[in-house]
Amino acid sequence: MVGMSTTVIPKELSVGELARRSGVTTSALRFYEREGLISSHRTAGNQRRYSRDMLRRVAFIRVSQRVGIPLSVIRDALSVLPTGRAPSQDEWAALSAHWRADLDRRIQQLLKLRDELDDCIGCGCLTLERCVLANPYDVLGEQGAGPRRLQVD
Repeated sequence: MVGMSTTVIPKELSVGELARRSGVTTSALRFYEREGLISSHRTAGNQRRYSRDMLRRVAFIRVSQRVGIPLSVIRDALSVLPTGRAPSQDEWAALSAHWRADLDRRIQQLLKLRDELDDCIGCGCLTLERCVLANPYDVLGEQGAGPRRLQVD
């Protein structure tokens, strides 16, 4: 075909290439690797090489961190994916389905925080005039500690 490029897409990336492509520093990539979130192998010259599917894992990690999900939860989610080969679309879909309930709960929590933070949240401080009306005598404190009205069950 005329105009088609014959550029070969490498199956593996160096740490610098992965950093450039993912927008993550090389030190962050080494940290993710130490934490078991991504993996690499070493060349004969002792250089790290990452399979191309690590780009997707790093993107998943970055987006998850950006919305406040702890690395331990991200690690647990990634642990359902295979090691040593690129996950299939079905395997990524299974991870997504597994996470859906947790993400829905987080979304509900954020919506509740957004919509009710300016009102009594049931923490027991009773410092806002509205709190005395919404939580007289700290009745919500009998339900347990913390911001009772903002907690999602």
